[in-house]
Amino acid sequence: MRLSTVILPVHRWSEGREMWWRAEQLGFHTAYTYDHLSWRSFRDLPWFGAVPTLTAAAGVTSRMRLGTLVTSPNFRHPVTLAKELITLDDVSGGRVTLGIGAGGTGFDATALGNEAWSPRERADRFGEFIGLLDQLLTHDVVTHEGEFYSAHEVRNIPGCVQRPRLPFAVAATGPRGLRLAARYGQAWVTYGDPRGPKDVPVADCPGVVRAQMEKLEAACAESGRDPRELDRVLLQGSTSERPLDSVDAFVDYAGRYAELGITEIVLHWPIPDSIFEADMAVFEKIATDGLSQL
Repeated sequence: MRLSTVILPVHRWSEGREMWWRAEQLGFHTAYTYDHLSWRSFRDLPWFGAVPTLTAAAGVTSRMRLGTLVTSPNFRHPVTLAKELITLDDVSGGRVTLGIGAGGTGFDATALGNEAWSPRERADRFGEFIGLLDQLLTHDVVTHEGEFYSAHEVRNIPGCVQRPRLPFAVAATGPRGLRLAARYGQAWVTYGDPRGPKDVPVADCPGVVRAQMEKLEAACAESGRDPRELDRVLLQGSTSERPLDSVDAFVDYAGRYAELGITEIVLHWPIPDSIFEADMAVFEKIATDGLSQL
């Protein structure tokens, strides 16, 4: 099992750079950030762009992987996103993972002046979005005419440092998204029950993830993919479990999910006076000692 973190882009870089540097010193496998225009309780607070933040983070780190958790079609187009990702992969020396999902109904969904898409349209768009992005990141020249996204003789030279492209970590819980994870993903991402932490008792949380993983394995079997080829990533913070209360609480939490087959746990970097508030000393102790106690 690997341990990673997600650092929300809520700090001016004069303060944020220390967190990304510190994340590498603590030994985190990957440091991710949310890719939104704004997000929930942080909507009226500082919030910076994901790709520029990761580009800056690449300059203050050298070993740790970097990524989004997650990018969605809500306000992005595959053509422009591909160019940014190729550049970021080059700047970081091939350390980028793209977390990607269908998006939701939050503030990003209507920021460009459109009505929020229905669940069916989000799924339709996501399928076309990820397919075109895969082409753009693996071919020098791409032309595509789709229902939602098009590309006309788009050049992406020299391509990604990572070959054939940077890895996709596909966030999905529904059948269509899981099929996309099986087809395009190098990893699968879950945050537990999509209904939210208040709706699922602590004791039931692992069962929810277990059921999702069974559906993922079925999707892999349908597409002829060995499910063992996919890393399985659990984002902490969206279930009612509290692994950051103590090192023992984390060991208990991580052990349950390791038994299920989760290969990477992502912890939120503490943010004071927010839903991600946690004791920084405990957080750092978990980062350095937690996995060794499993």
